[in-house]
Amino acid sequence: MIETFQRTLPGGVTLGCRATGAPGRPLMLFLHGFPEGAFVWDELMTHFAQPAHGGYRCVAPNLRGFGPSSAPTDVAAYRAHLMVRDLEELVDTERADGHVAVLVAHDWGGAFGWGFAHAFPHRLGHLVILNSPHAGTFARELRDNPAQRAASAYMHFLARPDAEALLAEDDYRRLWGFFTSMGAGADGHGWLTDEVRARYREVWDAGLTGGCNLYRVTPLKPPPADDTAAADVASATPGIPRERLTVDVPTLVIWALGDTALLPGLLDGLDAYVPRLEIVRVPDATHWIVHEQPERVAREIGRFLERG
Repeated sequence: MIETFQRTLPGGVTLGCRATGAPGRPLMLFLHGFPEGAFVWDELMTHFAQPAHGGYRCVAPNLRGFGPSSAPTDVAAYRAHLMVRDLEELVDTERADGHVAVLVAHDWGGAFGWGFAHAFPHRLGHLVILNSPHAGTFARELRDNPAQRAASAYMHFLARPDAEALLAEDDYRRLWGFFTSMGAGADGHGWLTDEVRARYREVWDAGLTGGCNLYRVTPLKPPPADDTAAADVASATPGIPRERLTVDVPTLVIWALGDTALLPGLLDGLDAYVPRLEIVRVPDATHWIVHEQPERVAREIGRFLERG
């Protein structure tokens, strides 16, 4: 059974969380992306809380700015180090030793999962990333790959001052399009049931500013459409030593190859930043693989954890 609770952190942020599994068991932390919420992990959390699949304490927070969690209006409140700090403080409320056995993250959640793994490798057993680019390869692809720049152009729309109002129009018409316009997995869009739509509306009705602020604050965006000097795109990580982007924990990346926003070139050279890396490429899935193939995702994570 999934429990829900509000957790106020030492930094003053309150995170609305979903959880299952006995407190005190090894912690499995799940981080969602945009325009999603913690509920997307319910099926996987229920699976991994079972003794046969590890018996974890599974916790999925709604990230700062999403659903019932605190949603500061200041764009600067969504800087990556503050989002990572939320995770650090949440973990400390769950476990006295501050240890995360497994961190599973998708999309924007993956950005903060990468950040947590870099900052606290001693506090993390295993990292699992689903279709979320590492900052090093993303910066490179935005600089060098015109196809990725074009695929990421939508980020400027989401960073507009009026993005929230536009997204809310016509019963969130544009947000539903995020799910249906990126192609379909092997089973089409059958996962987008009336029940799932109702749960998304609940998240979106709580406010969209937090999610849009992630796009406003990030330096990792392609040049504006009217900037013809694509060759002059500045990397968001110039001069940063590679060791400041290194993730030295066992890491599984599950990548749906049908993702039209995040192209497979983002995987090239990833092992230079993540030395203990496994990659599973899934050809018949899109960015929404957590919805489309939860059984496949659970199976790949289980195999990865069994290998140690």
